[in-house]
Amino acid sequence: MIALVVNPGASKVRLACADIQPSEAAQLQLRLQRAEVPLPAAQDLLTEVLAATEREGWPQPDAVVSGGVLPGQVTGGTYQITLELLGHVQAELGPQSAVGMALAYSLAQRWGVPAYLVDPPSVSELIPEAREVGLLGLGRTPQFHALNARMVARRAADEVGKRFAEAGAVVAHLGSTASVTSFEKGRAIDTSGNGLEGGPMGLRQAGPVAAQTFLRWLESQGTERRSPAELRQLVLETPGGLVALTGTAQLSELQEREAHDPAVQQAAKALAFQTARAIGAQCAALSSRPDVIAITGPLAYWDSVVERLERRLAWIAPVLVFPGEIETEALAQGAGRALLELETPLTWTPPQAAPAAASPAPRSFSGAPIVI
Repeated sequence: MIALVVNPGASKVRLACADIQPSEAAQLQLRLQRAEVPLPAAQDLLTEVLAATEREGWPQPDAVVSGGVLPGQVTGGTYQITLELLGHVQAELGPQSAVGMALAYSLAQRWGVPAYLVDPPSVSELIPEAREVGLLGLGRTPQFHALNARMVARRAADEVGKRFAEAGAVVAHLGSTASVTSFEKGRAIDTSGNGLEGGPMGLRQAGPVAAQTFLRWLESQGTERRSPAELRQLVLETPGGLVALTGTAQLSELQEREAHDPAVQQAAKALAFQTARAIGAQCAALSSRPDVIAITGPLAYWDSVVERLERRLAWIAPVLVFPGEIETEALAQGAGRALLELETPLTWTPPQAAPAAASPAPRSFSGAPIVI
């Protein structure tokens, strides 16, 4: 089976042709060929991508797959991309949020094959206890690095000789934002969330901040006369995490300065401490001792931080490191499981409207969705 992977970034579209074969192991066998299309030069993105596949000599795929974001909370897995799904995403989150899915859908329509979306960040499989916050009417709806974290959990379980569907694994994704997630029998039962939701420190993410501390910080910023929208913008645009502590978000610079800069040395210690503490909390969310702990994301290339984590956590379970991200492989495997009928593709359905007395009617969209 052949899957074409399209994964847009800020400046380019990463492409991959995946030859997918069944295997007795937990992971499918993949052979990947990669290419890139720079966005600034792509006047017609669909034409540019088609031209790239022809230049590479790639065969017509059996499916096209992309990453992407879905509004609201959804079950993890592989979704079939439809016009209805595209329209909803573009209406709720804006056309830019659906570029990859729209491109995958257009390519799939051209070739007469299915288009898939795999594990969006809004995956929510939390057990009921993990959703409670202790404030009536509120509940946790965290987002995390679902695509990469689930793939890493699968691979880590395989490396310690366990089937993902039977394993307990904790995955820490460390990057600009950070999240730590516990997987039990294939399900993400709890997560720290990322961004402002409680994950540990990241390159640009402050990490957990107590409510009283946060209120004191708001007061120090002179926020008394600011609107809610202005407050939100202030919080989102204020540098946090390693950027706030060291003045840089470049890992190479942090590694170079660590040998002589006390600020970077202390930041590295704080990053490792917060991450280990978050991992410990997610280990406690499992019903038994985890089979494996995995460290992934761009900051997993920082050797001194990883060594600190290994020293703190080795007594709990084996600690495996998967630096960077394996999102391309995760997308290809999601498509492969659907094509080989190892997993039934999920059909997205519109969220149910809440009763009029409880909340306003959900936003609707008019006109056809934008398709590349």
